[in-house]
Amino acid sequence: MRALLEVLRGRRERLRSPHGLCALLQGLERGGRIVSAKVRFIGALVSLIVFLDQASKWIVDRTMPLHHSIPVVEDLFNLTYIRNTGAAFGILAGSAALFRRPFLILFSLVAIGFIVTLLRRLPEKEKGLMTALSFILGGALGNLIDRLLYGEVIDFLDFYWRQFHWPAFNFADSFITVGVFLTLYSLVRSGGQDPFAAGTRDS
Repeated sequence: MRALLEVLRGRRERLRSPHGLCALLQGLERGGRIVSAKVRFIGALVSLIVFLDQASKWIVDRTMPLHHSIPVVEDLFNLTYIRNTGAAFGILAGSAALFRRPFLILFSLVAIGFIVTLLRRLPEKEKGLMTALSFILGGALGNLIDRLLYGEVIDFLDFYWRQFHWPAFNFADSFITVGVFLTLYSLVRSGGQDPFAAGTRDS
């Protein structure tokens, strides 16, 4: 018991001393820099993705009539302006609007919340996985903005081979797809270890 009291008394003395207080403040400052650097990185990347997505859609909407197509690479790629009422690549496009729009908005919000939770748990050193999840988050936000504003998503990237067309998509879909593949690649490379475990202690 006496030894325990001595330890506690020593800690109190160190905190009272200027050196002990400076050490505590420096530790808190370092922790703040780690969190703010992580948030700045994610915020900048997500903002850039949303800007690119929304700017490209704005240009297409202002310069092309709906359903108009501009050949770019023959037998491979067109710019084709369409409005997608469904999910990515036209999924659920044929379902009833009364069900489809609330469902897709709710699904987007849940997915965004899940990605944000993963990013909060992720340690700063996991830059690759952080980038991948930021791609998904930025793409999801870009398409969510469309659904909230128009009730549908602007698509214009039309890849095809002769008469076979891949469903038209946009930059948000591209970032989501790349982000998913990068996430799976990072998880496979982790060798069964949980890359989010260390971030739980850091947050």
